[in-house]
Amino acid sequence: MLLKRTTSDDPDFQKLVLLLDQFLRSKDDEDHDFYAQYNKTDHIKHVVVAYHENEAIACGAFKAFDEKSVEIKRMFVVASFRGKQVAHHIIAELEQWANELQYNCYVLETGTNNPVAIALYQKLGYHIIPNYGPYEGVATSVCLKKENQC
Repeated sequence: MLLKRTTSDDPDFQKLVLLLDQFLRSKDDEDHDFYAQYNKTDHIKHVVVAYHENEAIACGAFKAFDEKSVEIKRMFVVASFRGKQVAHHIIAELEQWANELQYNCYVLETGTNNPVAIALYQKLGYHIIPNYGPYEGVATSVCLKKENQC
């Protein structure tokens, strides 16, 4: 597997995001439009795309959240590669890149309808926190944080 650092302009990232949005629409149902407004990619400068035999199979990104933290966004692994630790590698690369840019904390949001993702993030050291920003008071959101010397 090859990991490539890129930006949201990357065509492979854009293709994966389309698949991600289709996947989320099927899970989120009527809540999809609410969440979609916070998942725009046009200003994301830090993207990781994973490749297997020159095929884009997964992605993730981050953007600044505050002076010490980044928000992990747009995590997705194509169905045939789920359960093969691809997401672990994407998260590790995103965290490493954020550390290189002097960010030491990572936050993210996922849905209560995605227990597999919640379990993955917890396995990777993230813990559930009170919902932040636009997710405050949203019962279908779960926010998580991982601290590395914050």
